[in-house]
Amino acid sequence: MPPQGRRRRPTQVDIARRAGVSQATVSLVISGGAASDQIAETTRQAVLAAAAELGYSANVAARSLKGGRNHLLGLYTFEPVFPTDQRDFYYPFLLGVEEETAAQGYDLLLFSSVSSGADRSIYAGGANRLKLADGCVLLGRNVRREELNALVQEDFPFVFIGRREVDEGEVSYVGADYVAATSAMVAELHRQGHERILYLRAIEDTEPTRDRERGYREGLAAAGLEVDERLIQGLADPADLSAEHVLHWIGSYGVTAILVEPTEDNRLIDALTAMTDSERVRFPEDCSIALLGEPPSWTPELRDWTRFSLPRADMGRAAVGMLVGLLGDAQPAARQVTIPCTFVPGDSIGPAPRDGAA
Repeated sequence: MPPQGRRRRPTQVDIARRAGVSQATVSLVISGGAASDQIAETTRQAVLAAAAELGYSANVAARSLKGGRNHLLGLYTFEPVFPTDQRDFYYPFLLGVEEETAAQGYDLLLFSSVSSGADRSIYAGGANRLKLADGCVLLGRNVRREELNALVQEDFPFVFIGRREVDEGEVSYVGADYVAATSAMVAELHRQGHERILYLRAIEDTEPTRDRERGYREGLAAAGLEVDERLIQGLADPADLSAEHVLHWIGSYGVTAILVEPTEDNRLIDALTAMTDSERVRFPEDCSIALLGEPPSWTPELRDWTRFSLPRADMGRAAVGMLVGLLGDAQPAARQVTIPCTFVPGDSIGPAPRDGAA
């Protein structure tokens, strides 16, 4: 007998009695596995109603050990902290994931998995910590490739927000179409008379950077312009971009426009603001400049830089929808989708200077 005044926790047997079904039927409904699809919808609703009335709470860990569905989706980021600040680049992704998870009828579990060295690791302690969830949405720039490979090898269901490649198989992902967006930006600059367009890329050879470079090259080809490899420049930290850089490119290479890959914080914007405040370089009078992406959060008091906007919330929602689809497949195959970006005209590009070198 439970202690007086303390209510006994309801069991699946109690639910079965309340709903007028067998305990086995209750187990199938509560587990949420593929076999639960065999249960009539009226019966399933009766079981769920009885469980709610009795205040039944499933033991998620125990159900996971039995191989059933927890009806939990995980969210894991390779970034140092979760994107809970509205000014964080990843925050809109999180909103999209949360909204679609609720719409799909799942709960969302946030994984931190920080080791003693403050580094995030899915396999901290040697085991895949994400397995508490039915599947997981992953995001972040500082990816551990060996961990993505391991997830693919063990067939754990996951979707990455952003195009990612691994050596050991195919990754399901929802990415931004950087190729088309960058190519379109080159086309817009060419329409305004620019032929010497410099691409300032990140040093790291990541998929987003490769996609932007591909779009740059394709855009030049479509405009009938040859690629001058000197106009593909790398900068270890875009925060170091200075008036000296821009004046050198204008004077030495005849550059009239610059495409720059932005950071996921405000370092690049701060550098551009400092440059314009010094009045040594004027955008777009001396040189046009456009961002191949967007600052973490643009607000009206900031300069309206010409850029393209990533559909970050839509990407988060699409990633969850894709993940739920993978969970419903008996033999899931990798799914890969890119979503178009949106051109934002801004005020930092204009016609090529008449005295600019061709």
